[in-house]
Amino acid sequence: MVKKETSLDLNPCSVLKRHHILVKFAVSLLLLGLAFRLLVSDSLTFSSPAVESPPPPTRVETNAIADSPLPSSLPVQVAAAGDSLANESQTVQNASVAGQCDLFVGDWVPDPSGPAYTNATCLDIEAHQNCMKNGRPDSGYLYWRWNPRACELPRFDPEKFIDLMKNKWWAFIGDSISRNHVQSFLCILSQVEQAVEVYHDEQYKSRRWHFPSHNFTLSVIWTPFLLKADVFEDINGVSSAETQLHLDKLDETWTEQYKNFDYAVIAGGKWYLKTAIYRENNTVTGCHYCPGKNLTEMSFEYAYRRALKLVLNFTMDSSHKAFVFLRTTTPDHFENGEWFSGGTCNRTEPFKEGQVDTKDVDTVMRGVEMEEFEQAASLGAENGVTLKLLDSTRMSLLRPDGHPGPYRQFQPFAKDKNAKVQNDCLHWCLPGPIDSWNDIVMEMVIRGPQ
Repeated sequence: MVKKETSLDLNPCSVLKRHHILVKFAVSLLLLGLAFRLLVSDSLTFSSPAVESPPPPTRVETNAIADSPLPSSLPVQVAAAGDSLANESQTVQNASVAGQCDLFVGDWVPDPSGPAYTNATCLDIEAHQNCMKNGRPDSGYLYWRWNPRACELPRFDPEKFIDLMKNKWWAFIGDSISRNHVQSFLCILSQVEQAVEVYHDEQYKSRRWHFPSHNFTLSVIWTPFLLKADVFEDINGVSSAETQLHLDKLDETWTEQYKNFDYAVIAGGKWYLKTAIYRENNTVTGCHYCPGKNLTEMSFEYAYRRALKLVLNFTMDSSHKAFVFLRTTTPDHFENGEWFSGGTCNRTEPFKEGQVDTKDVDTVMRGVEMEEFEQAASLGAENGVTLKLLDSTRMSLLRPDGHPGPYRQFQPFAKDKNAKVQNDCLHWCLPGPIDSWNDIVMEMVIRGPQ
């Protein structure tokens, strides 16, 4: 019996024919795939926009900053920083979802948005800090912001802040840097509501303002030593006699008002470098930098430590539970001399990390502040008082470009381009780097006591 063939066709011609069909089919698939890839590639290419350079900064209106043209574009560093800023933003999101990081470890990064106010929109800038009106020719220092490395730091939101501070009282207690700081505070808040001045002393060093629609009060109390002191200086800093500093008595100018304050920003430091005769129990115990007086020479470190201990013990022991900030010392940037010997500050860009070191006196002062803060914070925690460290020293050190310099006075070179004028390399232009202090202050308030 002949077996039937299976359905498989073994005819050579038939096999070849089938192979030919299969090859044609494979080639068709290959060509179709290539065509599809080309089509997709082209469509992706055409749908992706060309890479553009970062947009120019949002310019402050030229008539808003008196007597000073603004740049049509940012410095070169801004355009080059675009990618790094994007990377930093992603790193921030990954590193600190909760936002709890060290706000004082960071860098100054380009900020195309510019300042929140100008000397035209804020009427509270004192003449010595009104750099643009006084004729400062550059404005690049306005286009930087402080950027912590491990989290986002939002810009100060004046509307949100003033709503939070309804029926509250803030006080800035200290020397002229505190006065500089409160002006920055006022200028940012003025974008929401213009404060009404309700008090000033004879020299306008201590002042108080009120925001009627929120019943919010803001004070600055000039007390350069925080202690009781008899000072014999004129408005230009020229002394007719040595300061008499009582190391065991607080200045009642601020302590008698303390019970009114919901928030207090306390700072000192630089005045302790001046000549002073030290007193305790109404008896002269020594002096600082007073040659020829036949008195025991004592260090400013000793006096400053005594002062901070007294100040912090008072606030931490008080039955009034205020939210207290201790602001650390502010470095100056005098080069080629000091304020009294021709020192200048002509830089126009921030320092980068590692380009500058803290001066010895600032290192000592900040060391005292850190040690006294740690001791007081423990006491405050036991007594239900919130004490926060506003550690502005390092971030301020990196901004040699933010001072008035010769433009502490109006048009200093108008009559003589080579005029020798006194420079201010300690206080800050407004607007300027000091505005970033308030970004941090608001973030610390929002975070609360923890």
